[in-house]
Amino acid sequence: MAMESDQPPCVNAPADQLIINEAQLLLAEKRTSLATLRTGIAVLALPLTLASFLIVLSSRVVFDGATYLLWPVLTLCAALVALGAYLIGRALSRLQRADRLLQRLKRDHAFIGQYMA
Repeated sequence: MAMESDQPPCVNAPADQLIINEAQLLLAEKRTSLATLRTGIAVLALPLTLASFLIVLSSRVVFDGATYLLWPVLTLCAALVALGAYLIGRALSRLQRADRLLQRLKRDHAFIGQYMA
């Protein structure tokens, strides 16, 4: 009775396994970047929601006497917009980097291309 191996049939050498591990690492980095992008979009949406809420309440609230409360809220909104934009920009640049490395890996090692579309 022959023992079955855990490796795919095309993997013949430890170098091939190293290439597969590198592809898995790049795909994990890509998933992390997508999670960062999702977080950045959520952080960016929060000030927009708060601004919409303030616009809806503007007919009921007189802001002349409450400017001392309005400035910290607007400052916080600006900080959240900046943080969201930073997270989105960073995630997009890392996604592009991971895509470039994956394309180079597929180009240099033809056997890995059959597993990745």
